[in-house]
Amino acid sequence: MFENLSLHELQIYWWVIISLLGGLFVFIMFVQGGQTLLRELSENETEKTMLVNSLGRKWELGFTTLVLFGGALFAAFPLFYATSFGGAYWVWLAILFTFIVQAVSYEYRAKPSNIFGAKTYETFLAINGYLGTFLLGTAISTFFSGADFRLDEHNFVHWMNPTRGLEALLVWQNYLLPFAMIFLVRIIGGMYFLNNIDHEPIHAKTRAMIKRNIVYFLPFFLSFAGWVLFKEGYAYDPVTKAVFLVPMKHLMTFIELPWIGAMFLIGVVMVLIAVFNSVFRAKNCCIFTVGAGTVLAVMALLLNVGLNGTSYYPSVYDLQHSLTIENSSGSHYTLTAMSYASLMVPFVLAYIAYVWHLMDRVKITEEEITSSGEHHY
Repeated sequence: MFENLSLHELQIYWWVIISLLGGLFVFIMFVQGGQTLLRELSENETEKTMLVNSLGRKWELGFTTLVLFGGALFAAFPLFYATSFGGAYWVWLAILFTFIVQAVSYEYRAKPSNIFGAKTYETFLAINGYLGTFLLGTAISTFFSGADFRLDEHNFVHWMNPTRGLEALLVWQNYLLPFAMIFLVRIIGGMYFLNNIDHEPIHAKTRAMIKRNIVYFLPFFLSFAGWVLFKEGYAYDPVTKAVFLVPMKHLMTFIELPWIGAMFLIGVVMVLIAVFNSVFRAKNCCIFTVGAGTVLAVMALLLNVGLNGTSYYPSVYDLQHSLTIENSSGSHYTLTAMSYASLMVPFVLAYIAYVWHLMDRVKITEEEITSSGEHHY
């Protein structure tokens, strides 16, 4: 079946899968958003423990999705993996560090004889929530702004800046997406709490938080969208593979591939509907609406930057060293073999959905947290 597809068709197939995984990962970052809300939404230690335990049931999903996203990139587009992870390693090491302290925190926060105290691990969770989200947003933003690298004739990566990826922080446009992501994951985290915790004082504070954060989110998101849609994009010639600048390239992709543009608009509208229903109609089930909207919007952005003859990882040092899905993918054999493995993805997603349903069948209550017989994070 897959062996009959051309190499370019396989490259498109795998970029679609990676875009889907990217959308799922941003949605599951509600765990990071929730970690930034522990002090804001709790009045006492019992309420804080309710929030931590709610997130503790799901934090491994984020870690797993991040590994799956990185693994798929490594196997399908190894040149990107080598370029970004091997070149901009200070950024990726910092991101990895924030996820390590997250894992340690859930494991040891409630351990008996914890010599560092619970607040130390709650600070680690906040670091993962704020700094991890910010750095991931910065790394994704370089898909649109470019990175400072070149490749030699053997495809060895030469990073042209000694700060190894941290120079992205000197580009002001790279701050728009990270801040938008921080406020978005806080909103999604709040909706997760509404659905997962049965405690009215937390619900009241959560709805007020969502109302504030959507006000903070919109200016950054609209500025990012405006910058991306009206900036010059990095296109390449399908025959010569030469990379060149095109005015409003990403806007043109939404117009020329309207199904991607529709995905983006539907995703954004679903997020806004979920916020409206949570805040003004007191609905507690909007995590699913905002989740689907987030996945659609992020997936559309990643499809936009990789398809329609666009370079998804441009080099600002030399345009001709930019990465496209055509010059950075694995071989036809590799992509074909992996495509058969990808047929298991729907079963994995169905299993995750089933386990999620089982874990959320009983809501977290104050009685559960104060019971000594229950496991606490």
